[in-house]
Amino acid sequence: MGCSEVARSFEMIIVSRLLVGICAGLSSNVVPMYLGELAPKNLRGALGVVPQVFITVGILVAQIFGLRSLLANKEGWPVLLGLTGIPAALQLLFLPFFPESPRYLLIQKKDEAAARNALKRLRGWDDVGAEIEEIRQEDEAERAAGFISVLKLFGMRSLRWQVISIIVLMGGQQLSGVNAIYYYADQIYLSAGVNDHDVQYVTAGTGAVNVLMTVCAVFVVELLGRRVLLLLGFSVCFTACCVLTAALALQDTISWMPYVSIACVIAYVIGHALGPSPIPALLITEIFLQSSRPSAFMVGGSVHWLSNFTVGLIFPFIQAGLGPYSFIIFAVICLLTTIYIFLVVPETKAKTFIEINQIFTKMNKVSEVHPEKEELKDFPLSASGQ
Repeated sequence: MGCSEVARSFEMIIVSRLLVGICAGLSSNVVPMYLGELAPKNLRGALGVVPQVFITVGILVAQIFGLRSLLANKEGWPVLLGLTGIPAALQLLFLPFFPESPRYLLIQKKDEAAARNALKRLRGWDDVGAEIEEIRQEDEAERAAGFISVLKLFGMRSLRWQVISIIVLMGGQQLSGVNAIYYYADQIYLSAGVNDHDVQYVTAGTGAVNVLMTVCAVFVVELLGRRVLLLLGFSVCFTACCVLTAALALQDTISWMPYVSIACVIAYVIGHALGPSPIPALLITEIFLQSSRPSAFMVGGSVHWLSNFTVGLIFPFIQAGLGPYSFIIFAVICLLTTIYIFLVVPETKAKTFIEINQIFTKMNKVSEVHPEKEELKDFPLSASGQ
């Protein structure tokens, strides 16, 4: 992309964006899964939120470098696009030195010695027997399953509520209107009297609030728990969408309403950064065991990006048709997601993967016997091949 202007080739930008999209799609699934498998139980939530911290930092850095006074101009835009290569180069430099996931090594590769060595590197001490035993229990709990494909994932009764939950949470995360809020923010700032040249700085300030609140989520996720942050976040987003709708509808009749709109945008960003943005990917790691986790991330990631694409595609038409009442749709989605979380999603804080799996076993109304062998328990011993 950085060389596209010199080469006078817009095709280079298109191909490069395709490659960056592939990288983003893979890393948005693999990074939280990898960190979730590496993390000790008491830090799993905090480490699970860290990827979202760096996503928000990336957005803020892009907003800063994308200021018209810096690189968003006729001379600087190739450099702005080319900066994407810097974090990619750093990853290529450092990733070869990272340890493989101990859970992957023990459960998938059956290499206990390598898993033990990886844990020793990660923890910094030699006594990792308790964690090895926990991973071994997870292996025994799902030994009959093997690798669970996406199709098999949808067909397993023992994973029914887990799959529904990630679809609702990942869909709710994007369909709650976060991208629409950012899309509409510039117009809101302009209507409040912010100078056209200064809107970009206010937008960068909103990005800074996003970073700050996501960092806060890192520190409170183990204190308050995942469920509370999700309920709090979606509730704040619901309230912000409702008030924003009223403020946009009345901004031409009441002089101070544009300032209420700005407050709603900031409140929405705070609410989304606390729960809906960072927690769903963390929960995918926690509510699925090793054999089903990759497929679960594939489903969650697909729902995430399809929902993101859908909002980006249809929001301009919704805005043209409904005007200030566009955000009622997002308010309804936030409310329905909040109700679902309250009724269905359990707290996973400070629980092992096995303990979380046992909670869902009761919800799915299946026995502790692996679902592959469930039908056997209904037959007499002689009939089941004693």
